[in-house]
Amino acid sequence: MNLKKWVAAATFVFTLTSYADNIVPVSEKTQSTAAALRDKAFKDDSAYEILKSLTTEVGARHPGTPGEKAAIEWGVNKLKALGFDKVYTEDVKMNGWLRGVETAEIILPSYQKMIITALGRSKSTPKKGLEAEIVHFKNYAALEQAPDGSLKGKIAFISNRMERFKNGAGYGPANIARSKGHEIAAQKGAEALLIRSIGTDDHRNPHTGATNVAMGYTEVPAVALSNPDADQLVRLLEYGHTPKIRLNIQTKDLGPIVTKNVIGEITGSERPDEVVVIGGHLDSWDLGTGAVDDGAGVAIAMATASLIKSNTDKNPRRTIRVILWGAEELGLIGARAYAKAREEDGSIANHIIGSESDFGAGPVYGLQSSNNISPNALHVVDTMASLMGELGVTRRPGNTSGGPDMIPLAALGVPAINLMQNGTDYFDLHHTPDDTFDKVNPEHMRQNVAAWTVFTFMAAQWPGSFK
Repeated sequence: MNLKKWVAAATFVFTLTSYADNIVPVSEKTQSTAAALRDKAFKDDSAYEILKSLTTEVGARHPGTPGEKAAIEWGVNKLKALGFDKVYTEDVKMNGWLRGVETAEIILPSYQKMIITALGRSKSTPKKGLEAEIVHFKNYAALEQAPDGSLKGKIAFISNRMERFKNGAGYGPANIARSKGHEIAAQKGAEALLIRSIGTDDHRNPHTGATNVAMGYTEVPAVALSNPDADQLVRLLEYGHTPKIRLNIQTKDLGPIVTKNVIGEITGSERPDEVVVIGGHLDSWDLGTGAVDDGAGVAIAMATASLIKSNTDKNPRRTIRVILWGAEELGLIGARAYAKAREEDGSIANHIIGSESDFGAGPVYGLQSSNNISPNALHVVDTMASLMGELGVTRRPGNTSGGPDMIPLAALGVPAINLMQNGTDYFDLHHTPDDTFDKVNPEHMRQNVAAWTVFTFMAAQWPGSFK
């Protein structure tokens, strides 16, 4: 072997040896404890009962409402009752917004009532409403192509239909009509924006949701139409009619208000300053009782941490921090405030890894990790997936931020895990009056907690670094 080849071979061997030296194995005891916790969780209905309490004793939890205040009090009391070592809240400043009157009717070519709901932070129509013909656009891109000012005196109607996928992949492409459509409609001169609901159901339940307005109001009144009513308008257009509608929505800007993030901790036994974050968002839209969005995630996180504490001889090495984020629906407001505060005080470096449950109550089928997890820690994620195998979970490729409220933390470099749920029917219920407790399967909740328990315990107990 010549010198050049010998040096290359020696470098390769040294690299492999160094890599192997940096790998901290997952002990047999940690794996066996995780498996025992998994099996315990799969027989435990704590999450289901927590969700029942939240959706029944509190109900809808829209920021600025009595329900939201009740939810914050409920969260504090429930975390204490579950035996968390530390429970506290943090103020989150925001601008409040409420819906009021919501009516719509076709007045030409024939009279028909329609079912609508205002989109988040929509401005009001005039007090007596407005009447105008609709101009149809098949999608957001088509509206963009309309000449500026061409919709004066008209209502822009976007009819794009969201596609159904197990992983919810159809949401992003459809959602731009909801988030930004009001801006383009105003630019084109429209009196209002009317969209087919961003959802996969065929029920007469309109889907609300946030626009890209952080404070104040949308550029024009912005409304979601139930999917059957949207289809009715399309059929009228296909018959050659130009529907004229009467629209009346009245909303209210509450101005500056304060909501809260509710936080509970299981204090680490050896490294209490190092934090594993799990959670869900405590707020909900006001149409239903927020069972799948995101009462289920709140309950799963609370039950997971409580089960670990109650069924281990001592707390895991690291602190498990359950965050019930506030004001997610209006723009990740609580999550952004939490991340900003940790960036400013320097404690963001102690956030070891995190994940949020915010995709309903369907069973977990995949485990995905963010690209910034250290190669020396990937074997831990693989071991987690292996232990979740009995639950029907497999290791999946791809990158993740770990859930909507994890996005601000992920942007600051916090590694993330995604416990991928089957969301085939999630967007049938999401942001509608049909988001209620009866839609949740208790067996699926048990399976979720079993999977989350494996991830959370192992992340908190394994002594190596995910970064």
